[in-house]
Amino acid sequence: MSADAVYLVAGVALLVGVVLPALLDRLSLSVPMVLIGVGMLVGLLSLPVGTNLDPIDLRPTIEHVAELAVLVALMGVGLALDRPLSLRRRGSWRAWGATWRLLLVAMPLCIGAVFVLGHWVLGLAPAAALLLGAVLAPTDPVLAGDVQVEGPDIETTPEELDEEDEVRFSLTSEAGLNDGLAFPFVYAAIFLVTLGSPLEWGLQWLAWDLVGRVVIGVGVGWLVGRVLAALAFRAPAKSLRTAETGEPLLALAAILGAYGAAEVAQGYGFLAVFTCAMTLRSLERDSEYHRHMHEVVERLERLMVLIILLFIGIELTRGVLADLDWRGVLAGLSLILVIRPLAAMLSLRFGVRRGEDLCGLDRRERAVVAFFGVRGIGSVYYLAYALGQAEFPDARWLWSTVAFTIVASVVIHGVSVNPAMRWVERHRGPQAEVTST
Repeated sequence: MSADAVYLVAGVALLVGVVLPALLDRLSLSVPMVLIGVGMLVGLLSLPVGTNLDPIDLRPTIEHVAELAVLVALMGVGLALDRPLSLRRRGSWRAWGATWRLLLVAMPLCIGAVFVLGHWVLGLAPAAALLLGAVLAPTDPVLAGDVQVEGPDIETTPEELDEEDEVRFSLTSEAGLNDGLAFPFVYAAIFLVTLGSPLEWGLQWLAWDLVGRVVIGVGVGWLVGRVLAALAFRAPAKSLRTAETGEPLLALAAILGAYGAAEVAQGYGFLAVFTCAMTLRSLERDSEYHRHMHEVVERLERLMVLIILLFIGIELTRGVLADLDWRGVLAGLSLILVIRPLAAMLSLRFGVRRGEDLCGLDRRERAVVAFFGVRGIGSVYYLAYALGQAEFPDARWLWSTVAFTIVASVVIHGVSVNPAMRWVERHRGPQAEVTST
């Protein structure tokens, strides 16, 4: 394939990405599945001479492209969530109960289970096993669009504004927050391979990487969000009130500003972007401006997803799975089909007394939330980042295993998402039984 033909292929792929959502609405297929398939077909063609698709060689490029895709997705998720979260209202925190359980119980359980499986069963080095767990633990805000909330609701009055679908809210809010919260465990894997025993760095990691940088990321995101919200809606000069001028690119300024400020302050930029989006959304909730910003972010996200999924598909037929063995298959499928569902089900029951409402989720909804832990672009970013910070054993095996797990997640969750959501909706209603069994 000549270099000029690349433009034709890219144009056709973009057209496919544009029309697919409407075509696949009622089929047991997802857009990511089809895009990866298109990428595989492209990979079978002869690529321009000198094209290098080795993930080891392209690691810096992969890291930054995946990083931008996750940032854009996090801004979109933060703007889309209607349920408020206020530090001053206890009821607000309780309304996010399922999210906290998934973050604080399910995700560490997933990391620990993958570490035990990788080190004690599959024979990986401790650092590689911990990195695999940290990389694959967070659910993905990029590829989980089929199970997430659709966008900001501006028709409902601010007093009544909330999420009606607990399944979609739980999965969306989890994906928005756990990408940032996985970072401490990625750092723990880096420290394990560079500094040795946790006795040398464990306390500093606990105080700074696990707690301090999270607080800084959230704080910076809140501050940037407050400043931008005040500018957009309440600036003294009308020309500065972007909500009135209708300029939606403020969302992109928020992404870059919040992420850059948090990283400069040594906080977690992913958390800052999501917090910034939530803070922006908290002011003038019924403003049409939130929908305009979300639409711009959503379109940029779709473009980023198109590029990355095509690349993953091309890589599948160009050797990224060359180092995959039974251990990688076992690790990936165990996480998707066993570890994540069990950990999430346990987390949703954690701290709940018998007979108490389980975060508004009945048993069917809990099962769907537990099962749909979609893996995706965030895992690519974390792996590329970690491999740029230290030399891990089995680096190529890690690339193969993560790629396999992402594709397996795309296929398994893509095939089952429509039937599962229809199953939940058929049994949902005013008479739906909420039980703790």
